[in-house]
Amino acid sequence: MITNVLALVLRGVVRPVFDSVVPPAMLASVVACGVGSGLVSVGVTQAGELQPRAQDIVRAESPAERDARMAWWREARFGMFIHWGLYALPAGEWEGRRVRGTGEWIQTNAPIQVADYEPLRDRFNPVLFDADAWVRAAQRAGMRYIIITSKHHDGFALWKSDTTDWDVGSTPFDRDILKELSEACARHGMPLGFYYSIMDWHHPDYLPRRTWETRPAAGADLDRYVTYMKAQLRELLTRYGDVRVLWFDGEWEDTWTSARGKDLDAFVRALSPKILVNNRVDKGRNDMAGLNVPGEWAGDFGTPEQEVPRTGLAGVDWESCMTMNDTWGYRADDQNWKSSADLIRTLVDVASKGGNFLLNVGPTADGLIPEASLARMADIARWMDVHAESIYGTRAGPFTRLAWGRCTARDGVLYLHVFDWPEGGVLRVPGLRNDPAGAVTMLGVAESLEARRVDADLFIDLPATAPAWPVPVVRVPIAGEPVVETVLPKADAEGVFVLRAADADIHGSHLKYEAKWGGSLGFWTNPEDVASWTFQGEAGQYWAWLEVSCHPDFAGSEFVVELGGGAFTGVVPNTGDWGTFTIVRTEPFIVERGGPMTISVRPGGEFRGALMNLRSVRMRWGPGDVHEPFPKMP
Repeated sequence: MITNVLALVLRGVVRPVFDSVVPPAMLASVVACGVGSGLVSVGVTQAGELQPRAQDIVRAESPAERDARMAWWREARFGMFIHWGLYALPAGEWEGRRVRGTGEWIQTNAPIQVADYEPLRDRFNPVLFDADAWVRAAQRAGMRYIIITSKHHDGFALWKSDTTDWDVGSTPFDRDILKELSEACARHGMPLGFYYSIMDWHHPDYLPRRTWETRPAAGADLDRYVTYMKAQLRELLTRYGDVRVLWFDGEWEDTWTSARGKDLDAFVRALSPKILVNNRVDKGRNDMAGLNVPGEWAGDFGTPEQEVPRTGLAGVDWESCMTMNDTWGYRADDQNWKSSADLIRTLVDVASKGGNFLLNVGPTADGLIPEASLARMADIARWMDVHAESIYGTRAGPFTRLAWGRCTARDGVLYLHVFDWPEGGVLRVPGLRNDPAGAVTMLGVAESLEARRVDADLFIDLPATAPAWPVPVVRVPIAGEPVVETVLPKADAEGVFVLRAADADIHGSHLKYEAKWGGSLGFWTNPEDVASWTFQGEAGQYWAWLEVSCHPDFAGSEFVVELGGGAFTGVVPNTGDWGTFTIVRTEPFIVERGGPMTISVRPGGEFRGALMNLRSVRMRWGPGDVHEPFPKMP
């Protein structure tokens, strides 16, 4: 009978009959097995629940249906991440000493035994928490969705849960934070999602134990923990309205398997077929780079953490999450704030590569978003007031690289985001074959700009002085799809080439681009990895300067620079730390023939485990000597 009723339910009829046959706890899972117009195969869990397989849900969903499910998120482009919990109370300090690491990891980094951490629950009373104020601040900054930590690694629940007393209902505050936030989001039209940690340092059945833990692992049962976790997720998805995203984390430990991840994804999708689930539900994530390695993995989008991919990836949805300072959860001593300009540039960088930007705030134990965070959000708001159309609903720009900035696109329009104002006010758009189909303007400025073509390039006459905005944006209307011809970098009028880390071609397994420290190539731990740049040059003499950094523990490795058949071997200096850069100059290279040429950098014979961070290679063509100054960025 259940099989026949299931078919009717999936056609949208006889739900009252079905309610009387199947227990309500099973009903949501069964109803969700029908995706689109077809049926998917159904399994039965040990608890007696009908459960669709994740891979069958995906198969049943057509590309058009998936696009419809993802549409609001792709349109949004910018969201707020909120890390908040008991860890805001110690705020980075335990028993009178500062604890290294981010605020939310204090239990492990101190370390703190569970019995010693639990009394924080009796002190949690954030009387200044105002859900409406949080949502208004996010909206004002231009953020179009919110993700909050419903449960972080310490296992504490920010909602009143029937599964545990390790929750906000057992604190002096005794208010359901997620309920208040979900209601505020509904009032303001703000989509809401929940972060949820698979890893749980508090629950007695979660395995593995921390190395510092004194609690015995004997008798712990991970299957029993998964049952607990699913019960919590059922509460989150059935009590708080239209939850749009489940943002998992803590999946990297060996006890969590891909099979468990796919099962959990299916469980969630059964409860909420239109929800978005990140890739951390499964095991495909490539560490902090956040995108999946090849394979069949559950999840709707990748999650780069504290970094931005070097390029966009066709057909791949992803979201970079990032802090405003160095911590996710509140630390009273962390005043290493990124500038508003840097945050705006990161938002643009992410959007230009087709991703979303999830920017974090870590509220205090009183329930207040730090003033430094609010100040940066206010600056972003002012920029977004004028430039929002260049972010929302845009897609990745058509250019592989732009020396002066980034580009976003929508049908019929290119948005040129100018990070580095060109000397003389002339912006060269390399390889753009489309002529403007209307007035070229700067957002926020009424006057149109002159544009002209020279061969494959479009040149736009900008004001001689850059506007006060951190990132001015030029709007270029075009007819049809953008047509871009690959144009190799060329020297400027003084014969200078600037080859940035972000523009390098990376060959190897470990070397990668990092957005921090002004953008650099790091993790150079494989002696076979190579960075290279191809450019258009003339025959003659070339001098090269490398902008490098190296930690004292690794200084002294050899590096090799190759160009035009010549090679220079140098020694990596000790710069004090990875974030402090200095200049190393090569001997001159003689290139006998002009045209496309490639300069490469690789480890040499002496390799001490990590080569260096490399921020840029700058070259000057023409005569010179050892006293030539380091070329400045254009």
